[in-house]
Amino acid sequence: MSSSGRHILTAPAWPYANGPRHIGHVSGFALPCDMFSRYQRMAGNQVLMVSGTDEHGTPIQVQADKEGVSARELADRYNRVIAGDLHALGMSYDLFTRTSTRNHYAVVQEIFKGLYDNGYIFPQTTMGAISPSTGRTLPDRYIEGTCPICSYDGARGDQCDNCGNQLDPIDLINPRSRINGETPKFVETEHFMLDLPAFTDALGSYLRSKQGEWRPNVLKFSLNLLDDLQPRAISRDLDWGVPIPLDGWRDQPNKRLYVWFDAVIGYFSASVEWARRSGDPDAWRAWWQDPEALSYYFMGKDNIVFHSEIWPAMLLGYNGLGDRGGEPGSLGGLNVPNEVVSSEFLTMEGRKFSSSRQVVIYVRDFLERYDVDALRYYIAVAGPENQDTDFTWQHFLERNNNELVAQWGNLVNRSVTMAAKEFGTIPEPGELGDADRALLERSRGAFAAVGAELNRSRFKNAVTEAFDVVRDANAYLSQQEPWKIKDDPARKGSVLHVALQVVDDAKTLLTPFLPKSSGKVHEMLGGQGDWSGMPELREVDEDGVSYPVITGQYDDEARWEHRPIKPGTPLSKPTPLFTKLDPKIVDEELARLEQA
Repeated sequence: MSSSGRHILTAPAWPYANGPRHIGHVSGFALPCDMFSRYQRMAGNQVLMVSGTDEHGTPIQVQADKEGVSARELADRYNRVIAGDLHALGMSYDLFTRTSTRNHYAVVQEIFKGLYDNGYIFPQTTMGAISPSTGRTLPDRYIEGTCPICSYDGARGDQCDNCGNQLDPIDLINPRSRINGETPKFVETEHFMLDLPAFTDALGSYLRSKQGEWRPNVLKFSLNLLDDLQPRAISRDLDWGVPIPLDGWRDQPNKRLYVWFDAVIGYFSASVEWARRSGDPDAWRAWWQDPEALSYYFMGKDNIVFHSEIWPAMLLGYNGLGDRGGEPGSLGGLNVPNEVVSSEFLTMEGRKFSSSRQVVIYVRDFLERYDVDALRYYIAVAGPENQDTDFTWQHFLERNNNELVAQWGNLVNRSVTMAAKEFGTIPEPGELGDADRALLERSRGAFAAVGAELNRSRFKNAVTEAFDVVRDANAYLSQQEPWKIKDDPARKGSVLHVALQVVDDAKTLLTPFLPKSSGKVHEMLGGQGDWSGMPELREVDEDGVSYPVITGQYDDEARWEHRPIKPGTPLSKPTPLFTKLDPKIVDEELARLEQA
């Protein structure tokens, strides 16, 4: 990690460990966060990117029952699958961990105690939904029915996706279990509640301070929720989860803190774990307590409420800054999110992604057949950044072949091939003409323009601006026609030098999106060592259980700046940067989708 710049926490949402992730998932929480993080590191900031698998809650138990294994065994399996997928995507986590660690349990219990001591958590007898056939608690999200507010049939027990209001399962009209269709039985049970209404003023001030900074859809949705904040249960009748750290509760075998409460604390607990693993247990404080530090949280739009309302409320309450005051917990005050960066939904061939209905393509299957940078590019340029977007195989094919192969790959290939053949090294520039200087100026100027877009998480604008430089360079080569220059080697050298300089600039501009192929271009231009750090999977052990974490060293050569290339650097004939796809893959993939 560099020793200068600002401390920036980047926090991609925690993937749920009940199955492998598909490309719809990673288009929202994962790839945008990695693109942002890579840019911020290149710009000289000290980035801490942390997350992990979210492993508690009834859905894990339901899936485990279905598969005839324990909840822990299921979480172990999918933690390994998901970590492997995110590693393969090039996700540059400083630490990707899990919520079933002793560290996470201890940190969650500390946050609970701070909120409880400040009066923001209280016990309450509520009506809990029970499955008549199993006797188990039914989670809110596993109950659906008609919304009592907007009459939408298909509202979940915790929230109506149609009107956006928070709900309680008992309020649903004609409630039914999504597991087996039975009508739930409602029984009295005692639970702890987070007193969200006690944050109405504090959250209102916090959210209104974000006008003009957050994506409008996120801010509008969050402000609307302030009108009807309700206390929200943070415990459940479960035996899989974080024990409640109070006398009379901690030893109860079937009472646990619920998954949504413990999962958001994971951003903080993972930072604490990273610090311990780094050898400096207090290192997390620079990101969580320095008033100059920044934090950015990335997720799909179905996760906004947890990151823009509930997590800020929990942090404000722990800090003693809710509407009824209090004292900071024993760890001291903690920073609330600077920005909640939410993407919309990605559909597939006009249909909603659904693992249960097999309308899906899993990350692993995708990367077995296609280049990782082709997926990263597609999500950057055509992903659901600020509106729902449909992934089609035809569109993917066109982006790959017409842009990555025909534009960027072609520019790299013809520039490096010609210079290697004619000169063997990066040629010296001779006297430059207007066209040469104009392109070089255009390329240098793109760093400020692309960087400004990346800094605002506007990935489509950023990658489009970077690709405009590539298109301008291709047009320049077509106009200058260096292959036709026979008797003026100095001029040929100048044109190829300019082209190679722009290739080098474009490689840097595209690094946040295309780290793997940018590393290849770095090598083609004679660069030594790693260009942009890639993550590593590392096995760790706790209580005799071995599991993978993702970590890495990312203080490598890539910097967000124009660097003059060095004449005389040896060049060799390049290998193709991207694979041109056969149009028949569209029919093949559509057939796979129909067969599933």
